[in-house]
Amino acid sequence: MGHPRKTDNKLNADIGRSVVKLGLDVHLQWIVAVVQEGHQNPKAPRKFTRAQLVAWVEEQVQKGHEVWMVQESCGFGFVLHRELEAAGARSLVITPICLNGRRKTDKLDAQALCLRLSRYVEGNFQELSPIRIPTEAEQRKREVSRRREFLTREIRRLDNRGRALILEHCHETLPSGWWGPRKWKWHCQDLDGWLRSILENLRELLLKFKDQLRALTDELEARVWGQEIPKALGSLTLAVLDSEVCDWNRFKNRKAVGSYTGCCPSEHSSGGMQRFGHIDRRGNGRIRRQLVEAVWRLLRYQPGWHASRKHLKRLGDSVAQRKKVVVALARQLAIDLWRWRTGRCSLADLGLETVVV
Repeated sequence: MGHPRKTDNKLNADIGRSVVKLGLDVHLQWIVAVVQEGHQNPKAPRKFTRAQLVAWVEEQVQKGHEVWMVQESCGFGFVLHRELEAAGARSLVITPICLNGRRKTDKLDAQALCLRLSRYVEGNFQELSPIRIPTEAEQRKREVSRRREFLTREIRRLDNRGRALILEHCHETLPSGWWGPRKWKWHCQDLDGWLRSILENLRELLLKFKDQLRALTDELEARVWGQEIPKALGSLTLAVLDSEVCDWNRFKNRKAVGSYTGCCPSEHSSGGMQRFGHIDRRGNGRIRRQLVEAVWRLLRYQPGWHASRKHLKRLGDSVAQRKKVVVALARQLAIDLWRWRTGRCSLADLGLETVVV
C-alpha cells in the first residue's frame, strides 16, 4: 500500500468526503477497533467479529466515506487484510511494535494505532511502516520452503528422541540417522522387544517425513532447473531465497535489500561519538540463515567473487572477526543477487563462476 496522495486529500476536502480511520487489535474470536471520524477525537473502543467488521466497512464505503485501517501483522496471515480491501477500505499491515510502553491492553493498542494512522494519513509517513503484502500465489509458493524447514526440524527432533530413549534405558547411544536402512540393521536388531517396538514407531514416522522432505526438495529445485546460477550457491538455496523474497523488484535500492536481510549493524551514536553494535536482526531470519551458509561455500569455491577479495585480509584475524566479516558478506551477497535477478548486472560482472543446474 502506497502513501496517501496529496491530490486525494485535496479532493476529499473539496467534496466534503469524510475520512474514517480505524486502529485494529486483531484476535481470533474478535477484533478491538478504535474509530476516528475526520479530525474528531477517537471514539470508545468497540468489539467486532470479522464478519461484522467487514460488513461495517462496506456500509461506510457505501455512504461515501474513505476508510483507512491499520493492524499489526500476526499469525492470522493476511485474510482479514484482503477481505477489508475487497470491501473498499485502504488497509495497512505493519510489523508488531511497542505502542504503550509497560501498559498494554487491547484497547490501548487499538487507540495508539488509530492515532498513528491519523497522523500517517495527514502526511507524516514516519508514523507507520507498512509491509509488503504477498499475493496468494506468492504466499503458497513460499509455503513450500517453510514446510520443508518444518519437516527438517521434526526429523531432527524424532531422531534425537530415539537416541535419548536408548541412553535412558540402555546407557548406550545410537548414531545420528539410526533409522536409516543400514544403521537400523546393525544397531537396532538386538534391542529389547519393548524398546524395539517404540523405535519402530518412531522410524515409521521418520521415513514418512523423509519421503515428504525429498518431494519438497525436488519441487523447490525444479524451479531453477535449466538456469545458469553461481557455482556453490546451490539450486535449493537459490529457490528458497527466491520464494522468501517473492519479488526481487520490490526493492528500490541496495539499502532496502540489506535492511531486509537483518544483517545491518545496530547503532548508538550521539554528537561526535559513533558506536556500532550487533546486527539488528529486523529482517527475514530465513533469508539471513541461507545467506550466511551460502557465504561460507562461496569463500571456498568462488575466489574471484568481488566481495570476498575486498574482505580477504580480515578473514584471518580471529574467529570473532571472521564471523563478523561473514555477516557483512551475507548482506553483500543479498545485494549482488538482487542486482543479478533484476538485470542490473551479470554474474561475470560480480566475479562469480557459473554452472547450469
